[in-house]
Amino acid sequence: MKEYDVNKVKNIAFAGHNGSGKTSLAEAILYKAGASDRLGKTADGTTVCDYDPEEIKRQISISTALASFEYNGFKVNLLDTPGLFDFAAEMIEGIRAADTVMITVSAKSGVKVGARKAYEEAVKQGKSKMFVVTKIDDKDANFFNVLTELKTVFGPTVCPVVVPVVSNGKIVEYVNLIEMKCYKYDAKGNAIETEMPTAEISEKFEYRVDGLVAAVSEAVAETSEELMEKFFEGEAFTQKELIDGIHDGMNRGIITPVVCTSASDLAGIDMLLKEIELLLPSPDEVYAAEAYTPTKDVVDVKCDLNDPLSAFVFKTVADPFVGKMSFIRVMSGKLSSNSEVMNSTTGTSEKIGKLYSLCGKKQTEIPAAYAGDIVVASKISANTGSTLSDPSRVVEFAAMEFPKPCYSMAVKAKAQGDEAKISTSIQRLIEEDPTLTYVQDETTKEQILSGLGEQHIEVAAAKLKSKFGVEVNLTVPKIAYKETIRKKVKVQGRHKKQSGGHGQFGDVWIEFEPCVSDTLVFEEKIFGGAVPKNYFPAVQKGLEESVRKGVLAGCPVVGLKAILVDGSYHPVDSSEMAFKTAASIAYKEGLRQADPVMLEPIGELKVTAPDDNTGDIMGELNKRRGRVLGMEPVGSGNTVILAEVPMREMHDFAMYLRQTTRGLGSFTFDFVRYEQLPANLLTEVISAVGDVE
Repeated sequence: MKEYDVNKVKNIAFAGHNGSGKTSLAEAILYKAGASDRLGKTADGTTVCDYDPEEIKRQISISTALASFEYNGFKVNLLDTPGLFDFAAEMIEGIRAADTVMITVSAKSGVKVGARKAYEEAVKQGKSKMFVVTKIDDKDANFFNVLTELKTVFGPTVCPVVVPVVSNGKIVEYVNLIEMKCYKYDAKGNAIETEMPTAEISEKFEYRVDGLVAAVSEAVAETSEELMEKFFEGEAFTQKELIDGIHDGMNRGIITPVVCTSASDLAGIDMLLKEIELLLPSPDEVYAAEAYTPTKDVVDVKCDLNDPLSAFVFKTVADPFVGKMSFIRVMSGKLSSNSEVMNSTTGTSEKIGKLYSLCGKKQTEIPAAYAGDIVVASKISANTGSTLSDPSRVVEFAAMEFPKPCYSMAVKAKAQGDEAKISTSIQRLIEEDPTLTYVQDETTKEQILSGLGEQHIEVAAAKLKSKFGVEVNLTVPKIAYKETIRKKVKVQGRHKKQSGGHGQFGDVWIEFEPCVSDTLVFEEKIFGGAVPKNYFPAVQKGLEESVRKGVLAGCPVVGLKAILVDGSYHPVDSSEMAFKTAASIAYKEGLRQADPVMLEPIGELKVTAPDDNTGDIMGELNKRRGRVLGMEPVGSGNTVILAEVPMREMHDFAMYLRQTTRGLGSFTFDFVRYEQLPANLLTEVISAVGDVE
């Protein structure tokens, strides 16, 4: 690919609800622009952007795909992001690299939660936005209902640009409200200009074009005082004024254009390509990116080829054949292959090898990438979120904010000996996906893989098999129960064994009592040498080994104080091993008498959910034995509920919350302390822990 001026580059992220047609829209654009020689379908697994075997199998997007192509003298970088909430990190990464977010909304199902989330993320990251109403050819489609819904949900910035002309429930033409031209489309998706619907015949149509033109003019008038003056004087805007006004309004976030398309028959795709060229801001027009110097001063980095290099690694892919692939947005300057740059995040030097431009899985090697462009580097050590700089100007861009993992499963190798391979393979996946975590539970000794949902974990397991050849079993994680005592007791532990030669003899009296401690507290109060001092460590060691398993369900024991108060010994038969055994006998007998109880872990839960759902959620928390501690409104129609809930009740809460709030709710859950398990659950828990053991 040739070198492009920064004003000839367009970076676009497709985002929206799962199933709203993002990948099909990307496919139609690539086909219409000549970047692809066939129109693939997600159902057939033949699209450019969904090429991963897992995506083809599930018929959903799992990771953000980059499709770069040339059109009309422009370089366009499309980033097709997943719509499923389990893969929210991919959407955040795609939006970070883009300048404009095209939010797809199905003309059949209207504004869904995924569209709201994409819009919120675009606003949060300061990106321009455009709505693309997809599936306009569906028999149940209703563009004008969707347009009304968009205005209701997202406010007055919503501005129609391309609309269908509907007659008798069918689309007969498409009107471009900027050009004020009307088009029909043939079977191959080619546009044929027709006459604009006139006021005289507009009664036949289901929406008045002149009203839409007025809406566009009003939105454009908001972009400058001169245009506002002209609007009030009743003068019509020229086509250039409309284009410049929408272009400027998009860049400032005060206009969100709406277009409509059909990816299956290519209707409206040519006009969308035209809007990409005319309306979408180029990288040098958007606000300068904020970065930090090594002294933490804030500086603005303009997208300028003549400035020193700065680039941001927004995504990583672990490819078992190519190695690590790093997706990079060049913020300023020039990134060359076979060059050396500074990794500002780690403070180390980074060797850049080969650079590639991607169109789906098709890789084209390129010598360099310039300010505003998106490129892929292979086998560099930088991770997602790293900044690459020229040593003459070291800057670091702010890291991306990702949702925290909220759904966990225990991972175990199907084949013996694969444990080490699993660990290294999952680390590769974590490099790729920052919303995955992999830790060992210190109490249960299980390896815990956490993510954003059930499908997220399942896909990670499938990738382990397909990419790294490791098969795993996923199970519900064990709960880290503990045991303690509630009363003080004094017991004897006596170990006597006689055989040929030396026997074994150890005799101790130990007081056990409750205390506040996570580890055993050991003391000795021996008078008169009843037990020689050299056996004290053996007694202590015997108890420390014993507290690893309680007498109820074999769980670790906490809150235990043991005082060695008396005993006896034999000058010949006593040994450290005998006293260690005597201590463990005293332990078992003492705990049985000391009113042992089970303890369960309790976590602090913070749920952010729409106000309409708070009643349902609090009812659910009561069912899960939770204690609601308080509620606090946080604006935008949301409330934070603070509660304490037993961990054993929380495994599937992520699924419940997503279903109840339709994906709008989120939560954090952190361990705070242990509490006594209710007596009515004791038998069930002891049985469950015993089965696991």
